[in-house]
Amino acid sequence: MLWAGRMRLRTFGILLVLVHTSAACEFGPFPYSVTGIVCRMTKPAALLLNQETAQVIQAAFRNAKFPNITGERSMRLLGKVAYGLTNIQVNDLSIEQSEVELKENDAIHIAIKNVTAFFKGTLTYGYAGGWFLHLFHSVDFEIESSIDLQINIKLMCQKDQVAADASDCYLTFHKLMLHLQGDKEPGWLKQLFVDFISFTLKLVLKSEVCNEINFLAQVLADFVHDLAENFVRDEDISVDISLASVPLIKANYLESHHKGLVLYKNYSDVFSDSVFSPSLLTESRMLYFWLSEHILGSLASAAFLDKRLVLTIRGEKLQALFEMEDTESQRKAVQMIFQGTSYNNSVAKVWSLAHPQISLQPEGTVVKSLVAVEVSIFPTGEEPLMVLYMEKEITVTIQAVYVEKKLILHPLDSRIEFKVFKCTADPSGNDPSIRNFLQTMISVVGIPEVISRIEQALTSLMNSKGLHLFEIRNPEIITRKGYVIVQLDFSFPNHLLLDFLEKRL
Repeated sequence: MLWAGRMRLRTFGILLVLVHTSAACEFGPFPYSVTGIVCRMTKPAALLLNQETAQVIQAAFRNAKFPNITGERSMRLLGKVAYGLTNIQVNDLSIEQSEVELKENDAIHIAIKNVTAFFKGTLTYGYAGGWFLHLFHSVDFEIESSIDLQINIKLMCQKDQVAADASDCYLTFHKLMLHLQGDKEPGWLKQLFVDFISFTLKLVLKSEVCNEINFLAQVLADFVHDLAENFVRDEDISVDISLASVPLIKANYLESHHKGLVLYKNYSDVFSDSVFSPSLLTESRMLYFWLSEHILGSLASAAFLDKRLVLTIRGEKLQALFEMEDTESQRKAVQMIFQGTSYNNSVAKVWSLAHPQISLQPEGTVVKSLVAVEVSIFPTGEEPLMVLYMEKEITVTIQAVYVEKKLILHPLDSRIEFKVFKCTADPSGNDPSIRNFLQTMISVVGIPEVISRIEQALTSLMNSKGLHLFEIRNPEIITRKGYVIVQLDFSFPNHLLLDFLEKRL
């Protein structure tokens, strides 16, 4: 299902968008009064996404704008020694280990250990007084450092969406060594600047790197929110994914609750109850989506209002429907209906006459709809002639699976009740052969054909949103009375994060 997917970009993005606090948002009665969508990400998913932390940290170091460091110091015999470190930039960086911990009802704690970073730049120094008079020298330098980072990401809700605060950020230096032009400079000069500059340099690195991490955290959170919002929008139909209640951070999972109201032009979707309970979801899979029956029904109503529930069949497809079996009764019925006209000169139109009714049951999704079918022929040189019109109430149970990046809909039992039946070949309606043939044709091939068209359209829509770019493993779509659960494991496509960082930074 098109809402079965939309996974997350990485620890600083996905974890942020799925979990938010209520600092700046007002919610209804606790806990789940207007919840239509629930998303749960378990610890294994957080650990998987944390493997991408290195990419974000590297981007933070790479994009940090290190200011010039200047100062002066009085030295015996030398007088005042002025110095400046300019053009500071990261030359190389590697990360040995990254760990993530979910601190219950608090924050996402990320520990990044043994970050080896090499910085390069230019050191300018000069003397004023003593034996020297304003003599300035410039040498290239390299700083070798070994750092641990600790980041506690606080999550806030602003305008019903996440805002991340990663300012609780600490850098611990295990090594900070300054190399001047391959150690060619006098030892006393190197010692002077290493001892004097290291403290200031540590403060500058901490400030700029932590600021950049905080910035990236919010950029990624906004990006993933926009990605999710786009995934549940198609032209004039969208789903409101703003927060419905205070999200949860547990030791083994993150859980967020969203309104899930369907938006369409002046169509107003309102509901005030939810059957969600945390016990409905387990912790055995990486990612869970819980969807209320109300959402599916509202989406079907919006599709009806947008005139999307219309299907036209002609040519070979139409022929395949009416020639499902080669029997005498079939040939007779087809001859009577089409009056000898070729299928190439015929067209069938199928559309929904009213809002479809959808209910979720353990055996599948039950769809009940009042459907009209109109078959017209185009005699040579004449106006179109309607030869068949019928209205029928169809109830069909559908099971959905997602296999090889395609949505597959399996129709199970179906029931058909004719409400209106008009056929040019049988104006009195007394000939049961035509109606019996159409009853069989609709059940055996008509309903599967319509469902096949729907699954193709939904798969195409999901792919257009980028779902096929993610490596989804063993997805399950489980229906229960009043709700559906989509649960899955996934592998993260590393190139998506790299592409995003290159475009945004």
